[in-house]
Amino acid sequence: MKKYKAGDRFPDLTVKTAYKPEQKVKDVLRGKTVFWVLRYIGCPVCRLDVALIKKRYGEFQKRGAQVFVVMQSDGEHVREALKDEPLPFEIICDTDMKFYETLMIEPAKSMDALAGKRLPELQEKGKLAEEYGFEHGDYEGNEQQLPALFIVNEEGIITYAHYAKELIDMPGIDEVLNLLENQE
Repeated sequence: MKKYKAGDRFPDLTVKTAYKPEQKVKDVLRGKTVFWVLRYIGCPVCRLDVALIKKRYGEFQKRGAQVFVVMQSDGEHVREALKDEPLPFEIICDTDMKFYETLMIEPAKSMDALAGKRLPELQEKGKLAEEYGFEHGDYEGNEQQLPALFIVNEEGIITYAHYAKELIDMPGIDEVLNLLENQE
């Protein structure tokens, strides 16, 4: 089966967030929805992404967008990790990997492949995560899981899809905001 791309209908999965019970994706779509698919809350660079999205969340809202971060973490780990940092968005807890599997977000073939050819960039991001005070926490899910990003309109149509080829191969916040700005 082929990976999802712009123009495809986003699958109507049942998802559970760290703070809310199960709900269907179609019931959470409002305006533009960004599904920022990461690894797990104990991953320092993933934790940095969460912090940076939080810091700039108002810019997403100004573009008529909402964000859901998807992680392999269970709700308890997320709630504990973020107990002192309430978020303006939800984290979908996908411990059974249904979101990753349905959307065909594959893991890297090895830890070396996860780091990839852009290892210096990943190391820089790791240093920034350390500056923010993020240390490695519990491992959850598949350690070699690659990230992805999808923008979905209110009708459930994917307007942008990105599957990372290595951990650092993700659009930055500025790029995502520009993509949202240029969509109807």
